[in-house]
Parts: sequence; C-alpha cells; structure tokens
Amino acid sequence: MMSRPRRNHSPALKAKVALAAIRGDQTLAELAQPFDVHPNQITPWKAQLLAGMPDVFEGAGKQAAAPESAVTALHAKIGHWTLENDFLRVRSARPVCGRAQDADGPRASVKCQPASPVAWASVGGAGMTRAGPLQRPIWP
Repeated sequence: MMSRPRRNHSPALKAKVALAAIRGDQTLAELAQPFDVHPNQITPWKAQLLAGMPDVFEGAGKQAAAPESAVTALHAKIGHWTLENDFLRVRSARPVCGRAQDADGPRASVKCQPASPVAWASVGGAGMTRAGPLQRPIWP
C-alpha cells in the first residue's frame, strides 16, 4: 500500500482550523473531517493561535523601534567594510618588493623577478632549499 505524501499546511488553513476549534461548536474529530487533517494536529495549532493573539493587538511603537536599531547596526557594518576596502585598496597598490634604481633606470630586484621557465631539475639542484621544486634558487 502506498502512503500519502507528506503535506505542508498553509498558515491560512491552520488559522481557520484553530479558530473553528476555539469556537467549540464541534469536536476535534468532527472538525478534522471537513479540513482533511488529523485531529491531533488541531490542538497544537489552537495553542499556537492562543499564544500569538496578544501580539496582534500590540502597538506599532514596539515594531518601529526594532528596525531603527537594526538600521544603525547595518550602517556601522557598512562603514567598517568601507574602511576595510579602502585600506586593502591602498595596500594592494603598493609594490610587493622594493625597486632598485640603476643608472639605466628602474629595474626589479632579484627577489621581484618572476621565476624563469627553466626546469629546476636541469640546474642539478644547486642552490635549492628543502622547500621543494617551486622554491626559487638562492644564488651566491
């Protein structure tokens, strides 16, 4: 026998069933049949509705205060991230290594030169450190 797939009831249906249960005109079993729900589901929905009713009648003043504090916190985060981005932008604009001045003009120091495409195995391991083949050789 195939079981029925799990159903998710909408909040509107839950509210209708809970209101009908609060009225008390019918028993839970009688109430469950027209809405096609299990009687054990009705009791928690009714309790949830009764617990949430005072929130419906609260003033709008409490709801307006919460977004203002949230907006203030978000503005603080935005300011922090803006400063961080500016710092990183300035930091990335600096040269990674110092440039040596020569009579011919500026040139990169040995540390700044890109690795040559020469296979390090052809060098015979001379000047290699224990770090591995990706390490640049140390020239005397």
